[in-house]
Amino acid sequence: MRRCPQRGERSDDRSRFCWACGAPFDPTSAAPREARKTVTVLFCDVVGSTTIGEREDPERLHWLMSRYFEEMGAIVERHGGTVGKFIGDAVMAVFGTPVLHEDDALRAVRAAAEMRTALVALNDELEQTVGVRFEVRIGINTGEVIAGDPSRSDTLATGDAVNTAKRLETSASPGEILIGRETRQLARDAIVAEELPALTVKGKAQPLRAYRVLDVAPGVRVRSERFGSPFVGREPRRRDAAGCRHPPVLDFRGIS
Repeated sequence: MRRCPQRGERSDDRSRFCWACGAPFDPTSAAPREARKTVTVLFCDVVGSTTIGEREDPERLHWLMSRYFEEMGAIVERHGGTVGKFIGDAVMAVFGTPVLHEDDALRAVRAAAEMRTALVALNDELEQTVGVRFEVRIGINTGEVIAGDPSRSDTLATGDAVNTAKRLETSASPGEILIGRETRQLARDAIVAEELPALTVKGKAQPLRAYRVLDVAPGVRVRSERFGSPFVGREPRRRDAAGCRHPPVLDFRGIS
């Protein structure tokens, strides 16, 4: 519900004017729009950050984490994802909101692989300057969420798919990328992944199926899901003995 800027009265979100006094609403003050969407969520977490924080000066630690977030965030955005938030030493990113792509799952996996590779160069820089190296673990999961409006700083995504991505991340070993079953299914044409023994994780009633990403093929696109029912009348036109073309014969037997 919209709130009147003059009297504070509430009106319907679609109203252009206050129901009580007729004052116009600012078009930019519309309520945030939420939507149910299928997205891919990525969590990237620094391993052993508590130990690093204990021995580093707060200002230098702030600089270290800023460099890390800068590098990882740029990779996410380059692959079409949106950085939802930086939680402590973890990056949460969502692929599929506000812009939806048919290959969001693959984009997330490719971003994760690039993040892991970029960390090698970043570690060389950090080790030379302050004597610190980072290790990360990454979890990725695809599923339905309630997506907020990122332009209004709403929660980017809420749902079990987000929690599962986080559980995959915490189950990964340093340097590993673990993905859920749906992500693996959507990106299967362009990745090599091995199935792990079912994971028993906090908050999940059933064991979690997970896959370790071994390789990501560059330049390979995912295949779009196709409908299983053929179109009627799409067969090539047939030719008779004289070479004349005729439309295909349609057989409607068995159709009620």
